[in-house]
Amino acid sequence: MAIQWFPGHMHLTRQAIAERVKEIDVVIEVLDARLPGSSANPLLQEMTGHKPRLKILNKQDLADPVQTKAWLDWYNAQSETRAIALDASEAAPTRRLIEQCKLLAPTRGGMAKPMRVLICGVPNVGKSTLINSMSSKTQAKTGNEAGITKIEQRIVLADDFYLWDTPGMLWPRIIVEKSGFNLAASGAVGRNAYDEELVTLELLIYLQKHYAPLLDARYKLGIDAEEIAELHDDELLTLIGKKRGAVMSGGRVNLQKTSELVLTDFRDAILGRITLETPAEFEAWLAEGQQKDAERQAKKDALAAARKKNRAARPPREADAGGARKKAAAQPDNKPAAKARAPKR
Repeated sequence: MAIQWFPGHMHLTRQAIAERVKEIDVVIEVLDARLPGSSANPLLQEMTGHKPRLKILNKQDLADPVQTKAWLDWYNAQSETRAIALDASEAAPTRRLIEQCKLLAPTRGGMAKPMRVLICGVPNVGKSTLINSMSSKTQAKTGNEAGITKIEQRIVLADDFYLWDTPGMLWPRIIVEKSGFNLAASGAVGRNAYDEELVTLELLIYLQKHYAPLLDARYKLGIDAEEIAELHDDELLTLIGKKRGAVMSGGRVNLQKTSELVLTDFRDAILGRITLETPAEFEAWLAEGQQKDAERQAKKDALAAARKKNRAARPPREADAGGARKKAAAQPDNKPAAKARAPKR
């Protein structure tokens, strides 16, 4: 079962985007460079697919540079799409962003036809921090948790360049199970929507295979990369807990505390520069998710059709009897009302 999180304010954001996109020239989607496929919102693609798109792989300083290049190539190969990578160390990203938008909408610009841009992203992707770095003053609230921005706001980056910021938004149903885990690991999902230990175990499975030396360097596991890769995920989490001193009375490892430590180390890049998916992996996960979703929908449709057929095949007398019972139950009681007693004197 994939992790799901779509609180009420996200529904309002969807409505706001649907209205705003009618008068927008370019849509900027800020992605997490550590999960560039999973942090791309399919709902946003559905609502703005007819508009030119700029994909910003944010937090590139936290991601594997080799995989960041692969993802940039993958996005730049798509039609009406450009992709760039940014991070917090870039002092003035405004010029790059404006240049890329002008390449996507060359007929816009100047006071007569100012550039109108919508910037979107999943929660905790660093969108607000990016906006503040582009503006001369703090325009957006920031924080290392999901759901900080709550309202839409307009930001003027230049006399002829208007930027509309929207709250972080996921989508109603995540069909790619691995994407749900990656989003939770990055902090894009509210903490009440997932089990931290389960998310950490899924994270460790990927790190074992692709970044075992980083695990050993951080937690001083004392075993080589091949041995780390062969450990069961439960065993690895327990070993990390022992090495980090997350031990309770009786020598038992506090797996909840250990999970929190591992997630924090990943989110803050203390483990190192890590990317949780390649373009090929994400395409395979997406195809599997779409197939399972199609099978689920087919079963749902078949069940609905069977129920409809059963209702149509019900014997007429049974239907008539049922209708008569309902009619009788709906009729008022014809018994005369009891006379009120005269008060005693």
